[in-house]
Amino acid sequence: MQKILLVFLSFLTFTSVNTRAGQASTAKPTGSEGHAVIQRRRIVLVRSAQLVKEFPHKKRAVVIYPVVTGLSAPVLHRARLVLDFKNIFDYSLKEYREDTWLDEFSYVVNHNGNYLLDITFSQSGSGAYPDDQSRHFLIDLRNGNIIKASDVFEAEKLGLLNGLVNRRLQSELKTILESLRDSKSDPEDIRIANEAQEPLEFKVENLDDFAVGAKGVTFLYDAGYPHAIQAFEPIGNYFFSYSELKPYIKRDGPLGQFIQ
Repeated sequence: MQKILLVFLSFLTFTSVNTRAGQASTAKPTGSEGHAVIQRRRIVLVRSAQLVKEFPHKKRAVVIYPVVTGLSAPVLHRARLVLDFKNIFDYSLKEYREDTWLDEFSYVVNHNGNYLLDITFSQSGSGAYPDDQSRHFLIDLRNGNIIKASDVFEAEKLGLLNGLVNRRLQSELKTILESLRDSKSDPEDIRIANEAQEPLEFKVENLDDFAVGAKGVTFLYDAGYPHAIQAFEPIGNYFFSYSELKPYIKRDGPLGQFIQ
């Protein structure tokens, strides 16, 4: 009974803050067909007086979240499960409100068409120091499932494709070191940057994280550097046009439509 009451109160809190935030606005789909309807929901989380007393600069946090509609019932159900709020960064609205880390939560729709929904979530906050995080999702709007590399690329060519992307990563790492040396950076910084790069390699499992657009695919790589050396971290975005990827793309897969 207590658990049911907590869930009900959580729902009331969500509804209340959402109502105060105003009306949702609908984002225009960027694709020409096979798109979802995205409603932009803005929520202001107001923290308790007790938390504000201890952290006066953390009175509120702003959450901007997409509400997906415009799909058939089974597809919509699966897509909403994928984009369930707590599935993004493992935090619920209630948990964000009861913690002081979050400042802002938002999203960007990278592509919404061709039966593909590509969306990136971001959050920023501060504890001991400021931090930003992102999470990317690519959803097949024909079935509502997350798209993986094996769904769009030929299985026997994943190793070759991985090598292609890894060469881009290694080239970026080399450029970072050369830039540090050319700018006559502190030798200790160069040593630290070099050591941080040693274990970095783009692997086959990393191929699952990629973004799609009208012109090509961007493979995403998070080196996971600690805050102290993030200035040396590779950007980790490696774009390839559909013409470059044509030998690797499944003709009958979700990206086959771009190479016909």
